[in-house]
This record gives sequence, C-alpha cells and structure tokens, in this order.
Amino acid sequence: MFMRSLVIVALSAAALPLLARAEGPGLGRPASPDEIAAWDISIGPEGAGLPPGRGTAQQGAAIFAAKCAVCHGEKGAGKPNDQLVAGVGSLAGDAPVKTVGSFWPYATTIFDYVRRAMPLPAPKSLSNDEVYALTAYLLQQNGIIGDTEVIDASSLPKVRMPNRDGFVPFARTR
Repeated sequence: MFMRSLVIVALSAAALPLLARAEGPGLGRPASPDEIAAWDISIGPEGAGLPPGRGTAQQGAAIFAAKCAVCHGEKGAGKPNDQLVAGVGSLAGDAPVKTVGSFWPYATTIFDYVRRAMPLPAPKSLSNDEVYALTAYLLQQNGIIGDTEVIDASSLPKVRMPNRDGFVPFARTR
C-alpha cells in the first residue's frame, strides 16, 4: 500500500511541470514597443526624462479649479479625496497630515504622478504645460515656491521639498 502511494505521488510530481506548461486561456497579447513607450514616462528625483513645457502657479490655479477641485477641494484642502495642501511640520505630531507639501520628498514626483494618473476620470489627458502649471500651483499653495516662479524641466528638480530629508535612502544590492 505504501509503495502504491509513493508511485502515485511520484507520477503526480512528474506531471506538474507538464501541466504548468499547458496553454493558457488565450487572454491578452504582448504589448507593442509603441504601447510600452507610451507608459514608460517615469520621472525620478533628478528630473531625467522631464518633457519640454512650463507653467506658473497662476496658470495652475485655473486648471486646478476646472479639473481638480471637484475631487481635492478648493485650493487643495481635501474632500472627497486627499488633501494636497498644508500639514507642513505635522508629521512628527499626534495628528500628521500627509500632503504634497508635508510628506513628498521630491517635487518631480508631483509632476510624475499628476501626468500619469490625473485627472481621475481621464488619466494622461493633461498637456505637459498643464502638468507643469498644476505642479507650480501645488508647490505655491504649500508655500514652497513664489507666486511668479516658472516651473519647467530645468527648475523643477531644483525645488527643495520640506520633507526631503524625512526618508531613509534605500541602496539596492544584487
């Protein structure tokens, strides 16, 4: 009886790789190089890959009112979705407020996220100039840049966020 069970286990183990190689359900297809390139738009802290364009907080205010305030409240105050403004200095307290200005360590992250994911019903629908303007608006609302500063591929990586040193670097080793 033991030997029979052992043979069944051995045969089952031998058949598993064959089952794993069986054809899948035939869903999907490989992405084309153009489709991959359309989503390969990550912007790191140093700003590599930022596209041409520019914007100011004043331009961003109008865009925010038209496309963002419905989710993030007037001037980024929050509700129904995340608060984007204020909270600087609150992270160490009993009631931390994680906003763009209080939590995010790099200004380029704002551009990257807004360009990739906003506005919610139509991600990737904003022009580069609109994204720069919205980034400038959020930085200005958080008191990080002045009212008339121009944000572009050259100036954005130079913006120093209040929580830049609030993160511990992670060195990947392989």
